Amino acid sequence: MKHLSRRGFALGVAATSLAACGNGIGSGGAATIDARVDTTLDAMYQAYPGTRDLATRAAGVLVMPLVTEVGLGLGGSFGRGALRVGPSTVDYYTAVAGSAGLQIGAQQFSHVLFFMTPEALQQFRSSPGWAAGADIEYAFSNQSEMLRAETTTSLSPVIAVVFGQTGLRVGATLEGTKYTRIIP
Repeated sequence: MKHLSRRGFALGVAATSLAACGNGIGSGGAATIDARVDTTLDAMYQAYPGTRDLATRAAGVLVMPLVTEVGLGLGGSFGRGALRVGPSTVDYYTAVAGSAGLQIGAQQFSHVLFFMTPEALQQFRSSPGWAAGADIEYAFSNQSEMLRAETTTSLSPVIAVVFGQTGLRVGATLEGTKYTRIIP
């Protein structure tokens, strides 16, 4: 008889919990993801009007309408979204991250990555699994009307806007999140 280690058990519980969260996107295919992306962009533009200018200046925009993040010692997050170049969806992606350490709770949030240079967009699209790192510039503001392109460094190749957080876990970071192209 094979014994399950504590670590194996904890990883199993974390994976099962994350899979059971159901982040609301489901497997409804491309049309469902596109509809959620449209709704998320509309909500972001309404709450942060300056992001509309940021989007028009970007080479591409990756929208993750709903990311679910859970943690109890070990944690993880999952979401699905779409990459838009101009008004057109060109690819679909999943965002997955894992973490370990002192943590407890769950939260959901939306995030949008603005690829500000064609090179950054090309690097993202040609990568078999692009991981968000410390080179992402985060755009935050307490006053939504003050969040616009000038609030970030114009030299940043990728700008992230994280918004709509709900839940009991403090803070949302994208560092270490792996984005993988999917076929919905």
